[in-house]
Amino acid sequence: MSIEKQTIENLATLARLEIDDQRVEEISQRLGSVLELVDQLQAADTNNLTDNSHTPLATQRLREDKVTESNQRDAFQAIAPDTEDGLYLVPKVID
Repeated sequence: MSIEKQTIENLATLARLEIDDQRVEEISQRLGSVLELVDQLQAADTNNLTDNSHTPLATQRLREDKVTESNQRDAFQAIAPDTEDGLYLVPKVID
């Protein structure tokens, strides 16, 4: 499938692109191959496919919620510059 030179020039104008006359034939062939792919996709039979537009409403299998790591809070706070009552103290950055 090829596209006429005038169509390519109109598309280039609309897209605000400058296309050399030497490249018009190449672009025409490339756009033609894209349109052939679109035709192939449109020819696919989709009658027996289920509607996936509401997949977020479907239930999801979730993993079991269990602790996989040990609590290292005391070790981390021991090497922190400044802590108080289990909290990290940081310098004030906004007046």
